[in-house]
Amino acid sequence: MSETHERGARIRHVWKSVRQLLKPNAAPPNLEAELAELRLKAPAPMFWLFGKTQSGKTSLVRYLTDEDDTVIGSGFRPCTLTSRIFPFPTEVAPVMTFLDTRGVDEPGYDPAEDLNQFDSQAHLVIVTCRVTDFTHGNVRDALTKIRQAKLSRPVVLVLTCLHEAMPQQQHPQPYPFDPLAGNAGEPPAVTTLVGVPENLLRLVQEQTKQFAGLVDRIVPVDLTKPEEGFTDSTYGGAALRLVLLNLLPAAYRTTFGRVAEISNVLKALHLKHAEPVILGYSTLAATAGAMPVPFLDLLILPGIQARMIHELATLYGEPLSAKQFLDAAKRIGIGLIAQQALRELVKFIPVIGAPAGAALAGRATYALGRAFCEYHQAAHDGHVPSAAMLKKLYHDQYTAAEKAWSEKP
Repeated sequence: MSETHERGARIRHVWKSVRQLLKPNAAPPNLEAELAELRLKAPAPMFWLFGKTQSGKTSLVRYLTDEDDTVIGSGFRPCTLTSRIFPFPTEVAPVMTFLDTRGVDEPGYDPAEDLNQFDSQAHLVIVTCRVTDFTHGNVRDALTKIRQAKLSRPVVLVLTCLHEAMPQQQHPQPYPFDPLAGNAGEPPAVTTLVGVPENLLRLVQEQTKQFAGLVDRIVPVDLTKPEEGFTDSTYGGAALRLVLLNLLPAAYRTTFGRVAEISNVLKALHLKHAEPVILGYSTLAATAGAMPVPFLDLLILPGIQARMIHELATLYGEPLSAKQFLDAAKRIGIGLIAQQALRELVKFIPVIGAPAGAALAGRATYALGRAFCEYHQAAHDGHVPSAAMLKKLYHDQYTAAEKAWSEKP
């Protein structure tokens, strides 16, 4: 198709979208179908968990999501005969997804079905292995096939249950390993030998040999529950996050980095659970905002934002507050309404238009979600914010979002 024909087709597409916006009785877009399509494009990383039963996979998910075992257990759902999947925090707008392959330690496991379904979706493989367990021949065999299917996909070996190598001892402090030092596949560099049991170092070296050629980085961790009595219940967790951030593709690294950073600073119980929801929908909104056709995303973004607010309200146990908040936001012109003109005009700028539109859509949606949390808290405390206060809530959150969405993790 010639450049003239392409330009003409694009103009017709834009005009069709504008006419649909102006029709008083225009049918709304199929939001479910649009969300499904956006999820395929949104930068939400999928971690493929690979390891034997009781090797520490649930503890790893608990650490990365800050959820308890009950939520994690109910969140996973079967997807193949041997695997299950957990989109976090929601299936509609995940910020990361965990694919857990079970039965890899059983004779006869064949990863062909999982590869056929998830090979193109999984961005990084995490192999969990107890540091004292060396009976993983079947795991290595299956991992070899997964590795060969896509050599460019990073594989991280997470050595777990370190306390089994040093019974009745606390973990050596500071954390002595640097997993990013040295070449890929080498044992993690040891930054200090003070207080580090020789047995632990020997086991790490031996496990590295067992998985030679199959992994890119090795991270020793001990993710325990507080009641187990260890001073540091997330030992090595920070190093694991750093490795995951380092190995993920850039777009997925950005999304995961926001979750990782926020989970370390959130204190309020409700906000801890609300923030991943807001990030998920903001990511979808940014993906929709990146569409190069001006005005087209205006058919989708209101539905994304409304869905987010309703989900947040349900999370807080007061679904009726969603309508009250959205009505108030509409009346005083905050959220999408305040940003849409600028975003659509900016899309006409060559090259930078789509990224700028994505950033504006993401910020506006993020700010709207955070403003709702503040609105709900104020209403819960007995003083519903005035229009002026609500505007200030939104603009304060938008300013914070502008900074967060412009920084790279």
